[in-house]
Amino acid sequence: MDRLEGAIRKEAKRIGLPASSPLVSLWPELVGETIAANAWPARLTRKGVLQVNTSSSTWAFELKHLEPKILSRLRESLAEECPSELRFAPGSIPSRGRNTDSAKGAAVPQAGHGELAQAQKLAEPIGDAELRALVARAAAASLARSAAK
Repeated sequence: MDRLEGAIRKEAKRIGLPASSPLVSLWPELVGETIAANAWPARLTRKGVLQVNTSSSTWAFELKHLEPKILSRLRESLAEECPSELRFAPGSIPSRGRNTDSAKGAAVPQAGHGELAQAQKLAEPIGDAELRALVARAAAASLARSAAK
């Protein structure tokens, strides 16, 4: 289980910035809510270039023109941790980058007895007890979400 967790963490770090990164936590404050809803820091290359995913090519084009201003704000807040350059390209933007009222007020559906029982049955063949419990919990949540739609 530890090897799997380590591999998952390594891959998550490779494909994106960790949520605990100061850059990620400060991004909405530094660029503003509108830009943060349409552009999100995706990954930092070894050369210090920050790749920013945008919701469209139009946003990528517009933000390229704002790069000096954005870099200036990043330098003020991040000092030596500031990226050397920004690259904007269309890509997926995680929901954590979108601060909309609907996202704040969305209720998380709770799994009922039926979903829990079905999830237990789905996870039953898994030999490792801890993994079986995690899969059952995830399956129950997914079933509850599907039922709520």
